[in-house]
Amino acid sequence: MSAQRGGALLLKMDISGTMTTIGGLRSTSITINDEAVDITNKDSGSSRTLLPSGGVLSMSISASGVFTDATSETTLRSKVHQSTFESYNVVIPDLGTYAGTFMIASLEYAGEFNGEVTYSITLESSGAITFTSA
Repeated sequence: MSAQRGGALLLKMDISGTMTTIGGLRSTSITINDEAVDITNKDSGSSRTLLPSGGVLSMSISASGVFTDATSETTLRSKVHQSTFESYNVVIPDLGTYAGTFMIASLEYAGEFNGEVTYSITLESSGAITFTSA
């Protein structure tokens, strides 16, 4: 994968059956975790032993941006109070798309005296995560 523009990494959510880019975002990051399961015992000597494929695979998405009143941004904000799970995609240019069901774990608003109001959001996966190559 060659170098890419950060603005090309997109977060999309399902709005009425259409995957729609969330408006106003300035930064987006994903973290893929595969929880380690330690099975070290007396027979392991002085080395840690992990259980292959024993952990829980999960993904966290963090994003932040400015208010634009785009339909996708408004929809995203309305979901935080519903404790529901929604479909999201993270598009990584020239690599592919991660897709799954996520809940909004946190939503934060911030603003400086002489600046714009911003928001940041954290999503946590629930269920399987798929990857489709570009």
